[in-house]
Amino acid sequence: MPDRDPSSPPALTELPLFPLGTVLFPGALLPLQLFELRYLQMIDECERQGTGFGVVTLTQGREVRQPGAAAEQFEPMGTRVQIERIERPQPGLVMVWCRGVEKFRIASTQQRSDGLWLGQVQALPPEPEVQVPEDLQHLSAHMHEALTQLSKQPGVVPHWPQAWRLQDCSWLSHRWGELLPLPLQMKYRLFALQEPLLRLELVGDMVAPADEKPPANS
Repeated sequence: MPDRDPSSPPALTELPLFPLGTVLFPGALLPLQLFELRYLQMIDECERQGTGFGVVTLTQGREVRQPGAAAEQFEPMGTRVQIERIERPQPGLVMVWCRGVEKFRIASTQQRSDGLWLGQVQALPPEPEVQVPEDLQHLSAHMHEALTQLSKQPGVVPHWPQAWRLQDCSWLSHRWGELLPLPLQMKYRLFALQEPLLRLELVGDMVAPADEKPPANS
């Protein structure tokens, strides 16, 4: 039987989907409090099978289902997560800490009778490693300062436990997308880009270098 052509797209896989009013960038930590039956069952299944799920950004509807609310709709790209910690402080409540692993594109969806969304998804290839250019080095310096301060805050699971890749355009731009207080649609636009240098350049347009701060009286 001939081997699959390496240039052909990855096969589709089925993934439970969690629509949220946020954008989850690869490498980011996402703490969740779950109490809806569909998500309690999802976590039980993920824990039993040793698998994760996908986080997608809502474009319509609410995170928690309510009678008469608009049907859930979400963006065509999302992030597969791995579960790092689970706690069950009381019956009917699960605390989950999960981390974004890789981006995927949704080919089709269906909704189970319990309301859980399932997607046929295609994993997107890892972004290339691109060195941060000289004119954007201030973004690396600012991010190092921000992460140093934020990492001092206590937490059940560390936010950025791996080595900080401050000279990698992909990693750095994802951290800026994660931390900048941007409108949801703007965050998703940054997330959906597959060109890490372009994403970082767009961030650079929003973040002035330290020596270009506006006057105090402006």
